[in-house]
Amino acid sequence: MTSQPLRWGIIGPGGIARAFADGVAHSRTGKLVAIATRDPQKPGLADAFPGARIIEGYDAMLADPEVEAIYIATPHPSHAEWAIKAAEAGKHVLVEKPLALTAFEADAVFHAARKAGTFAGEAFMYRLHPQTAKLVELVKAGTIGEVRAIKSSFGFAMPRFDASHRLYANELAGGGILDVGCYPVSMSRLIAGAASGKPFAEPEQVFGIGHLGKSGVDEWASALLKFPGDILAEVSCSVSLAQDNVLRILGTTGRIEVKDFWFAGGREGGTGVISIHRPDGSVETVEVAEPGWLYSFEADAAGEAIRAGKTEFATPGMSWADTLGNLAVLDKWRAAIGLEYDIEKAANRPRTVAGRVIAKRPAGIPKRALPGVARDTSLVALGFEFFPNFSGASILLDAFFEAGGNLFDTAFIYGGGKTEALFGEWQTSRGIARDDFVVIGKGAHSPLVYPDIIAKQLTQTLDRLKTDYVDVYFMHRDNPEIPVGEFVDAMDAEVKAGRIRGPYGGSNWTRERLDAAIAYADKTGKTRPGALSNNFSLAEMVDPIWAGCVHASDDEWKSWLKERQIPNFAWSSQGRGFFTDRAGRGKMDDAEIVRCWYSEKNFDRRDRAIELAGKLGRSPIHVALAYVLAQPFPVVPLIGPRTLAELEDSLSALDIRLTPDQIAWLDNG
Repeated sequence: MTSQPLRWGIIGPGGIARAFADGVAHSRTGKLVAIATRDPQKPGLADAFPGARIIEGYDAMLADPEVEAIYIATPHPSHAEWAIKAAEAGKHVLVEKPLALTAFEADAVFHAARKAGTFAGEAFMYRLHPQTAKLVELVKAGTIGEVRAIKSSFGFAMPRFDASHRLYANELAGGGILDVGCYPVSMSRLIAGAASGKPFAEPEQVFGIGHLGKSGVDEWASALLKFPGDILAEVSCSVSLAQDNVLRILGTTGRIEVKDFWFAGGREGGTGVISIHRPDGSVETVEVAEPGWLYSFEADAAGEAIRAGKTEFATPGMSWADTLGNLAVLDKWRAAIGLEYDIEKAANRPRTVAGRVIAKRPAGIPKRALPGVARDTSLVALGFEFFPNFSGASILLDAFFEAGGNLFDTAFIYGGGKTEALFGEWQTSRGIARDDFVVIGKGAHSPLVYPDIIAKQLTQTLDRLKTDYVDVYFMHRDNPEIPVGEFVDAMDAEVKAGRIRGPYGGSNWTRERLDAAIAYADKTGKTRPGALSNNFSLAEMVDPIWAGCVHASDDEWKSWLKERQIPNFAWSSQGRGFFTDRAGRGKMDDAEIVRCWYSEKNFDRRDRAIELAGKLGRSPIHVALAYVLAQPFPVVPLIGPRTLAELEDSLSALDIRLTPDQIAWLDNG
């Protein structure tokens, strides 16, 4: 039985939307039923999209019961927003490239689609054309021997500079890298993958250079990618410079050339030409005749995937991993030339990636009281030092806050102060009241572990955080050569000045030094240390992850913590991957996990965590987090997810309640 045509709607009635509409009209699987626009009176809409209903407003498209799948053809900055909203409305989405401005935004799109069970794909029309399949076939067959290098460009010269045109407009994420540079990068990754027998390959190194014009966007840019196997790719793009736009694949026995590879045989079908050049000067021509319209292939591939219940394209289409990898390269290319759009900065991004005003859930992450902290805190604290800019970090910060999280982990040293600055920008841009968050600060990291550095660094920290106090503060390292009383005096002065409003303590301090600090404070009438931030996990750290690190996971530490009831803000509380598939007896791929966590005692605990997880219907890493939270003394796990899926996975463990018997069994069997 033939499936009913997939009913398409289009958001954004521009030129690319018309090209896709033509593709749907000439597809085997689809039918265009509606076009959404914010200006339904615009002349020519009915002629450009014959047979489609004109819908006013994008939200109306999402609510339309006739529309099954939506092609998003708006300018780049709104791709992620409407893709997420569409998934939440139960609609399948095909998003014109780039799927989002960054890999972080794309991950948010795929997270929404994963939760909704809907299809989400990035529309690189050339990837699904038979000419591309032929290219991959030729490379895999060794037609030019072993691939050594790839050269590709996509560049053209606009007639004149126009700051309002989408290709030059900063507010529309103009420039070449996102608009056309994505093509040679995606092709290079595809060919490098084919050369190594994989769907695509990720470069080990990315070097970028470019020219930023009057509007602050890249007018021409180039990048060098180094892939595994020493395959090099030179890619370039431009919007104000004409280039030859030839794909060249260089091998040990020849080279392949394709002119305008993304155009294949032409928008309305035709014959694509692949030239194979031999060292002796001879040229072989491979013709790919295809009457199908260029944009019909992606419409059919999406339609077939959707009807089959799939949520993403198969290779050579852009799978989710492929899209994330491609955008990660573009992120690095942009970072190398200093290209951050104004629309990615905090002042111009007051809403979430889905375009909404941030809002807390009435019930979310459980909270608890901690000694010395003025307000209840979420069971876990969010660390976010991995993000290079505000647009990436804000996605995770928003999600954590909206889930009920209010405890945030920062440090003077993280990213050279970037983490503190990102948090300050986030809480001010979102208009979050000071009473609605609890922030952890840390200073005096090696080599500057001196009492007189604390006040100086705290001043900078508060300026970056855009607040006049921190709730919890740690000396990030200890310096045993300095009398402990000098550190207590320095911290006491900040408490009395009101710049530390809650407990202070040591991160990576020994029990002996903390006891000495407490004794000194009690003797002199100073504020005593009231918190700790050492590693604590079901797996005991065998070798310090970083120099000067101290763990608090053994029996002596547990007794000390139980007796004093000092809260430990525990970093690496889930063993940094030891309780995932990345570790295991015989697995030696991750050098850090092997060095820091591999021991028979830890493997026995890991085995028991796996067994208990099976009984509970959870994963071992959930059990590892639940173990930390179930201790008879306060432990605050510091979690560092890099994606929304990782965040939600960690938070899903907060409802596990382990008994004292289960804790004892996990410890000792």
